[in-house]
Amino acid sequence: MPRLQIMDTTIRDGQQSLWATRMQIGEMLPILPKMDRVGYWAIEAWGGATFDTCLRFLDENPWERLRSIKANTPNTPLAMLSRGQNLVGYKHYSKEIVHRFINAAHRNGIEMFRVFDALNDIRNVVDNAEAIKECGGHFEGAISYTISPVHTLDSFLDYGQQLKELGADSIAIKDMAGMLTPYRTERMVKAFNAEIGLPVHIHCHYVGGMAPANIIKAAEAGAAIADTAHAPLAFGNSHPAVEMIAAAFQESRYDTGLDLELLFEISEYWEEIRKRGHYKRGVSSLTHMKVNLHQVPGGMMSNLVSQLEVQKAGDRLAEVMLEIPRVRAEVGYPPLVTPLSQIVGTQAVFNVLTGKRWSVISKEMKDYICGFYGKAPGPMDKDIVAKVAGNAEILPPDVAPGSLVTTTYDEVAAEIGDLAKSEEDVLMYALFPNEARTYLSKHRTSEKVDFLLEQESSGTKEDDYVDINQIRELVRVAEESGVGEIVVEEEGVRIAVRMPGQVEAPVAAPVAAAPAVQAAPAPAAAPAPGADDGKQRPATWQAVTAPMVGTYYEAPAPGEPPFVREGDEVAANETLCIVEAMKLMNEITAEEMGTVREVCLEDATPVEYGTVLFYIEPHEPVPTVAEAAQ
Repeated sequence: MPRLQIMDTTIRDGQQSLWATRMQIGEMLPILPKMDRVGYWAIEAWGGATFDTCLRFLDENPWERLRSIKANTPNTPLAMLSRGQNLVGYKHYSKEIVHRFINAAHRNGIEMFRVFDALNDIRNVVDNAEAIKECGGHFEGAISYTISPVHTLDSFLDYGQQLKELGADSIAIKDMAGMLTPYRTERMVKAFNAEIGLPVHIHCHYVGGMAPANIIKAAEAGAAIADTAHAPLAFGNSHPAVEMIAAAFQESRYDTGLDLELLFEISEYWEEIRKRGHYKRGVSSLTHMKVNLHQVPGGMMSNLVSQLEVQKAGDRLAEVMLEIPRVRAEVGYPPLVTPLSQIVGTQAVFNVLTGKRWSVISKEMKDYICGFYGKAPGPMDKDIVAKVAGNAEILPPDVAPGSLVTTTYDEVAAEIGDLAKSEEDVLMYALFPNEARTYLSKHRTSEKVDFLLEQESSGTKEDDYVDINQIRELVRVAEESGVGEIVVEEEGVRIAVRMPGQVEAPVAAPVAAAPAVQAAPAPAAAPAPGADDGKQRPATWQAVTAPMVGTYYEAPAPGEPPFVREGDEVAANETLCIVEAMKLMNEITAEEMGTVREVCLEDATPVEYGTVLFYIEPHEPVPTVAEAAQ
């Protein structure tokens, strides 16, 4: 029996589970050479939320991060997590984008590709598998483990066989919610070894505390690889500590062979980073321990807590936890893993906060129910399907959702234009258009800003020069203040820093003498949207308010006409607008027939709970025949 091999999840799933994926590349680099000496099967370094948060929160280029990690771990394979047809995003991408992304990930340093689909729908894995085999990577097919009336050992084995037929090199049992138990783990590993015959990789989040025992029983049953994290980023929503697992297997035939002294030395470093960042340790609470009842993954639970706090409803977590299994059953028991965990969890939040179940429905939930994420594992509640889908198209079961996405690489490249300097830049934009455009615009500023240098002195000297650091400071001020142009004059030299898209300022308009830089003051804050404006409106007009904190959008997509305009007649349940919240696009609908009398907000306006979005005048109900006779 070979030694149990270990994949380290510290800098990907560990920090995503406990630190909200806020670890910066500068915190990783000093310790990576020591981690490279450990002898891990692989270091999971990329995928999941790391790509998103690099752009959205950390001002880092995710591709540069990957290259830096690889440069510091030359002896250890790097692994990434792909969400199948979603890659590292939250929607399906075209076959061409999938192939280009996987190939780019491989050439930038990824060797091991773990691919899962939230619904265990093999059609959403095909393009990833083809691309991984094409570039020579290791294809690890992952099974999203969950508990439900329709998820059985036979169903998991059937999916494992489908992964093998796609060319999988190993099979991961992905227990993202920590719902596996030791003897169930043992049965699964033995069955997979006997019937599938590929190396089995066990992935268990700690959550309720079962994961260490699961790994022991998995090893005894013949598992080849297990996932762990260094102790400061282990436990709770994360994975078991590598130190714990390595020590547990000493003096057994499954001994990992890892150096405990080196592991603890590495963990001392991560402990200092944890303290410096004021991050909490991974801890399993009573709510975590109930995971086999509520079936909510630890990471999803953390997300729910933050969502409820934003909505000023943190005290309603218990209600939401009770609502989640109910929603999940109504929509066919999808495994609660990204993106379905967000879709189901957010629907449960809406059902609780509005007090009217299924009165607010996200576009993503509607798309899922209509089949555009894949095939639901079990039957859905027919009344819910009718209410949510309405007259929308429902995808035939023989049509793969990914086949409907036809966006080409050339189309994306043309859209982002000169901001993209590489294929990686274009792919970044394909996956996260808004975040990538913001990042690329900011980091191309030095190439795009017009530097207008005017020598107004008649005698130019050879030693005349412009201080580039002063220009950089001017660029920074222009970016942060939103000023279109800043002009500085000193000793006859005039410097104008003009931001892209701004018209040239008049020549004789200096705003300061260097080195002092003065920017135009920021505009005064506008009153809160939807605040009482004092207007007198007819008593028959009814306000439609935001049921959550988010951003109001008047149209389904930029450039498209708004859902409604003033004077429009609307039917009951007709979409009025979208409020983006919790990373989902949530459709706000009319409760009854009426006329839109007032649209209260500009497009893309932030809203609070209760912000007035529209005023609608309901139509008088049409009397029935019996009522008319009376």
